[in-house]
Amino acid sequence: MGYFEELRPLVGHRPLLMVGAATLIVDSKNHLLLLKRSDSGCWGPPGGAVEPGEIVETAARREVAEETGLEVGEASLFGVFFGPELFYRYPNGDEVYNVTVVYLTHDWRGEINLNGEHTDWRWFAKANIPENISPPIKPVIEQFIKSIRK
Repeated sequence: MGYFEELRPLVGHRPLLMVGAATLIVDSKNHLLLLKRSDSGCWGPPGGAVEPGEIVETAARREVAEETGLEVGEASLFGVFFGPELFYRYPNGDEVYNVTVVYLTHDWRGEINLNGEHTDWRWFAKANIPENISPPIKPVIEQFIKSIRK
């Protein structure tokens, strides 16, 4: 059981501050790997909560491995995202204010093998990124699209 699962019985659905780590995985054509969440049906990159005492980059790599089966090689810091637009209410009613540290990698290996958190995965060109992006990750995806327009 993770840190937030342990807290929820104590605080209910009240908002929590959550530090998250996500990784933008890009292929040789600059297509972005997105996963479709099983709870909301929204798309987003692999990522999740940082556990107490965990190094954020380690959490990002762990989340990629858990959610996709991929191993990340070299990765760079893409950005740190926070603010009211990263507030999220999960389908079960849990509320969080996200501070998300995002990494970018073109260096990955393995074959994609989803766990139960997602129902589908696809590589998206910037022009074809779906509209139904998970709300707290929308600013990240918008910044990614801007960064590859250069």
